[in-house]
Amino acid sequence: MSKRHYIPVTSDVPGVNDRAKALIRKAIRTALAAEGAAVPCEVDVRLTDDSGIREINLEMREVDRPTDVLSFPMFAFAPGEPPAPEDTDLQDPATGLVPLGDMVISMERVRAQAEEYGHSSQRELAYLTVHSVLHLLGYDHLDEGPMKARMREREEAVMRELGLEK
Repeated sequence: MSKRHYIPVTSDVPGVNDRAKALIRKAIRTALAAEGAAVPCEVDVRLTDDSGIREINLEMREVDRPTDVLSFPMFAFAPGEPPAPEDTDLQDPATGLVPLGDMVISMERVRAQAEEYGHSSQRELAYLTVHSVLHLLGYDHLDEGPMKARMREREEAVMRELGLEK
């Protein structure tokens, strides 16, 4: 691949350091590689707090509560069928990148859920990032059946690759 993925990470909360942003970028690149994305992609990431994500959740989904991560895919991919070189119609002509979409992560939820689940904030941040990338690539977990099981399997495979498995 001649071009690299473009992954801008912005934060509207204090205390987000370069290490956290680097982990997010690594998790996204690892997930895209694990899923076989063979073209350079763009994923925009916003880090916020519970109030910020609640506001976005209300505006975009009409759900008036905070959550841990929100994913806003640009395209409707089928799980396991990421963008490929022949998908030139998906590429932004100005950049040559496939804009996969946006993710929003609540850093308050990252810390709370890390404590709740008994693991590091780094693991939780990477997990939510991977989870969101899979949503951007068409995975979902609306049911308790095979769709959810497949998504969980892919999440854990990527987390193992990152060295952050349970």
